[in-house]
Amino acid sequence: MSVLHAAIMAPFLFAAFVPVIRKRFKMIHTGWFVLIVPVVLFGLLLTYLPVVRETTAGVSMLPWMPSLGINFTVYMDGLALLFALMITGIGALVVLYSIYYLDPEQEAIHRFYLYLLLFMGAMLGIVLSDNMIVLYTFWELTSISSFLLIAFWYERDRSRYGALKSMLITVLGGFAMLAGFVLLHSLTDTWSIRETISLLGNISDHPLFLLAMILVLIGAFTKSAQFPFHIWLPDAMEAPTPVSAYLHSATMVKAGLYLVARFSPIFAGQVEWFWIVSLGGIITMCYGSIMAVRQTDLKALLAYSTVSQLGLIMSLLGAGSAAVHMGVGEESLLYAGATTAAIFHLINHATFKGALFMVAGIVDHETGTRDMRKLGGIMTMMPITFTMACISGFSMAGIPPFNGYLSKEMFLEAMVELTHADFFSLQMWGVLFPILAFLGSVFTFVYCMIFIFKTFGGRYQPDKLDGKPHDPAWGMLLPPAILALLVIVLGFVPNVLSNSLIEPAMRAILPGIVPASGHFDVHISFWHGFTPALWMTIGVIVLGTLLYKLLPRWKGIYNRYPARLTLNHLYDSVLHYSERLSKGFTLRYMSGSVHHYLVYIFVFLIGLIGVGLLRAQGISLNTEGSAPITIYEAVLLLMLVGAAVAVPFARQRLIAVIMTGAVGYIVTMFFVLFRAPDLALTQMIVETVSVVLFLLCFYHMPELRREVSTKRSRWLNGVIAVGVGVVMTFVALAASGSSPFESISGYFVKNSHDLGGGDNVVNVILVDFRGFDTFLEITVLGIAALGIYAMIQLQMKVRDTGARVLYVKPKIEPAPSVPVGRTRKEAHTISKNMNLFKSNDVILATGTKVIVFVILTFALYLFFAGHNNPGGGFIGGLMAASALVLLALAFNVELARRVIPIDYRDLIATGLGIAYMTGIGSFLFGVPFLSHTFAYVELPLLGKTELATAMIFDLGVFLTVVGVTMTIILQIGEDR
Repeated sequence: MSVLHAAIMAPFLFAAFVPVIRKRFKMIHTGWFVLIVPVVLFGLLLTYLPVVRETTAGVSMLPWMPSLGINFTVYMDGLALLFALMITGIGALVVLYSIYYLDPEQEAIHRFYLYLLLFMGAMLGIVLSDNMIVLYTFWELTSISSFLLIAFWYERDRSRYGALKSMLITVLGGFAMLAGFVLLHSLTDTWSIRETISLLGNISDHPLFLLAMILVLIGAFTKSAQFPFHIWLPDAMEAPTPVSAYLHSATMVKAGLYLVARFSPIFAGQVEWFWIVSLGGIITMCYGSIMAVRQTDLKALLAYSTVSQLGLIMSLLGAGSAAVHMGVGEESLLYAGATTAAIFHLINHATFKGALFMVAGIVDHETGTRDMRKLGGIMTMMPITFTMACISGFSMAGIPPFNGYLSKEMFLEAMVELTHADFFSLQMWGVLFPILAFLGSVFTFVYCMIFIFKTFGGRYQPDKLDGKPHDPAWGMLLPPAILALLVIVLGFVPNVLSNSLIEPAMRAILPGIVPASGHFDVHISFWHGFTPALWMTIGVIVLGTLLYKLLPRWKGIYNRYPARLTLNHLYDSVLHYSERLSKGFTLRYMSGSVHHYLVYIFVFLIGLIGVGLLRAQGISLNTEGSAPITIYEAVLLLMLVGAAVAVPFARQRLIAVIMTGAVGYIVTMFFVLFRAPDLALTQMIVETVSVVLFLLCFYHMPELRREVSTKRSRWLNGVIAVGVGVVMTFVALAASGSSPFESISGYFVKNSHDLGGGDNVVNVILVDFRGFDTFLEITVLGIAALGIYAMIQLQMKVRDTGARVLYVKPKIEPAPSVPVGRTRKEAHTISKNMNLFKSNDVILATGTKVIVFVILTFALYLFFAGHNNPGGGFIGGLMAASALVLLALAFNVELARRVIPIDYRDLIATGLGIAYMTGIGSFLFGVPFLSHTFAYVELPLLGKTELATAMIFDLGVFLTVVGVTMTIILQIGEDR
């Protein structure tokens, strides 16, 4: 595993320990521990500055799915380093800010930092990945983690609404982007971005190339809140201010810009790319700035300002793509200046916008409101905060001598330069760019003045505030102060970034037009003479000041626009009618009848498999090589059929359960006869636990009674039953007949010992050859167990006419003590009903004292011997769980918990964690996920012993199975 792989994985790994840190170190704010991660990563990434200045840092690959060409490939160049430094640098400041912003006594800070680290790792994965599928994986992970962060205060309706809107729009955009990646793969047969760039000449004329471009741009536009997909960003402001400062100013919303920059070497130079990116960006800039002026909430204003600034950068990336069309030469460098401006403003925006969000958070924290109609006159009470607001706000407005002025000048120059172009129909339409740029800049100036002077100037209104405002503690002031200082430093000495970050990033975005020297000449200066851009800046300041002064006279025009014509109303309407349509459709078939559901399932099964079998070939009864049927097998078959037929005719539920269990045990006998001990053991334990589960559920089940049905219904049931039987018979015939594919069973038998290090083929398949299947299966089991636990704990009021008990959420009285692994609510319920869950059989209780240890010993034997003999983690876990279930039945659950005082939910988490870490550990050795190895070593007393990493994975399976089984059994047994 390379350093870059470790940098991506570090936040994820540390996130797993955040809840533990919170629990163990309650006296220390968890944020201080989390702060270590971005600080260390930022320092590590700084070491790449001299490397990317001369060349790229190379490529490092970890195999993931090599057969599909999908590998965890990371790549460091100037563009990746620029974004990685912003992600970790701003991330460190945000974590420091959050330590003083979030009260650990009132907020679930362990969840906050866990989500934040997940997001940080996902963003690093996006900017450092070379494989498109890996990039997409991290892309959607940012959408999920941002959903969790936005909904951090999930008890608020607006937080849930904003989180859902954000996820729906960005995830759908991600799907479009994935479709674009798939099209590019179909054209190039590679998932690598670098290899796709090298094959550009072979695919640019393909009909699917344009469609791939549009789909990728949809993904970029939704993520970077470009018009008309911008509507999620203002509602995302319901997140805590540290989240807004991080996600919505410096990282997540920049992911779309990164995508456009990263794929510019592939698509730039195409006329469609130029117009979609540049025109879409400049329209977004104007729309965002105009909408920002009407806002009265500080964060809402900053949200629309972010939309506007992102549009500005997007338009510059589009304008810079014209340089690729021009090719290598002096003229192309004129348009490459737009790319320089885009990169520089990207950095500047992270500084002044991050500071402004933190200032807004400080104002909200100290005054209790973000409503500018209630604020005003607080500049003398919060002088430091006001100073930082002025520096950052003036920079965003494009006022000298701050860094925003320099990049704004470069932006205006790039827009003016487009009017001189004689390609892409710019002779006619190029004049739109400077006009829209000027208009957007004027409104940008206006909303910057509103933010500063409506918040800190004007009349003080103490009756509308929670208390007297004042500057906060130094910890909350330091992060925005550092960003404000950078605003000043980059304004006076901008070239400190020219050759270290900006120029390497330009080479990554425009590799096809790099001058013969191998480097772009990047130089940023204050004075360029009396250029059109300078006159436009003067006009922006003059006209912007005039509009700000006359704001009360013309702001009412916003109220004349009908709300029904807004994009937000369109989104809400589509969501509302989609829900109504889906609800109406669902209610038509979700009748509440299990019988109806089974009819749907079986009819679909008959139709799907039946059609497939009719079109298939090779369905025949092939008895060649089959052993003769013995008398024992014939007798067992008759018993199996008899037990199965008896189930629907049973008049008592106990008889039905016994017959169902008998079917399972007879199948176990078949496995014994067929010499499949692993399957026989598994089947036997599963049947035992299932029967116990049925018996525990008796209390909640309705009385078994005959249903009165019509003759038509009985005929329908009969037809469906016969149809399922016929279909499954043909499936069996097809399985025994000739197959167009060569069987893989021979491969497993042949290589089980040499490649898997085990003689038990079944276990080697489960933990090695098909370990990923087992990995997902135990994950599903864990989720199911926790779902059952949650449903029982909720005890929602249910009206089921067939149930014996009407569940009502009980009044909770505090229990005197709460044993390990139990909530007070559980302890209260169990203390009243424990006697119901135990046996009065003295012989059973006495025998259990010995039998339990025998079963547990056998379970350990199955676990350790499973790689070479019948057994394994799954059957061993079931066997151990059956011993604990027997203990609970013979005595009571209380004793079972005292004997092993653990929370079985924690055991599930531990087992899954071991399994996951075993898979991830493969990356340390440069092999695919969940790869295993083994070796023979001499151990004291044991002699030559085989040690296999598969046993570690099997331990995770063992613990998960025990945890899942006991969580379900005990929870149902305790519930009354």
